[in-house]
Amino acid sequence: MKDKDLIKFLGTAGARFVVAKQLRSSAGVFMKMKGKSIILDPGPGTLVKCAKSKPSIDITKLEAIILTHAHIDHTTDVNVLIDAMTDGGLRKRGILFAPDECINGENAVLLKYLRDFLQDIVILEANREYRLGELSFSTSIKHQHPVETYGVLFDVDGRKTSFMVDTKYFPELLESYHDSDVLVMNVVRYTPHESGKVMHLCIGDVREIISTIKPQRAILTHFGMTMLQAKPWELANRLTDELGIEVIAASDGMTIALDPSER
Repeated sequence: MKDKDLIKFLGTAGARFVVAKQLRSSAGVFMKMKGKSIILDPGPGTLVKCAKSKPSIDITKLEAIILTHAHIDHTTDVNVLIDAMTDGGLRKRGILFAPDECINGENAVLLKYLRDFLQDIVILEANREYRLGELSFSTSIKHQHPVETYGVLFDVDGRKTSFMVDTKYFPELLESYHDSDVLVMNVVRYTPHESGKVMHLCIGDVREIISTIKPQRAILTHFGMTMLQAKPWELANRLTDELGIEVIAASDGMTIALDPSER
């Protein structure tokens, strides 16, 4: 792919039913930032989607993988990607960024024999800054989700592209993501679950977040069944009209240029 700053949604599925039925792809997000190739949350099918992407994404040139939490729809392909990016361990390279629970927890997702294949494994903690060459990024406040979860905020030439991944809404999110220029949000639910126990954002939460943070652009992804039934592209258009802020519903394969001149 051309050496431009971009994010590509290999998949936009969220929640077990959409993933199981593959109503949307459950692959992760590919990013090119400051010359670095990164995959965020490689769910089921990420390797295949990279190979079939047009143009194809060369996994052997990945510099990093970032896991935001240990759930299977965010981590399933991490091991096969590590094997591919290191030529089966023949080239010790690449960095894995992940919460401790992903690496050392009871439900650790990283196979032990692959750990020495990597150049480094970096543990993510709340509100910390990290570097990958010239690219800097930080983690958010700890999200309210059943497992240890952090969002990630990338600083590219003074513009912040943030991924507010799986979480229940709570007011402190607004401060943690307050300076986002591009805000990507995982929106599993259209309405809150009647049990009150499902720890995911709904469209009402999204309205509150966007209207308060006021990013230049908001992108919705990681849709569950209720969001798909509600037609997320129509919801995004309504929010754009209502809030006066560009809101986009991501689709499988969608590429977003991060250079403002290419919008």
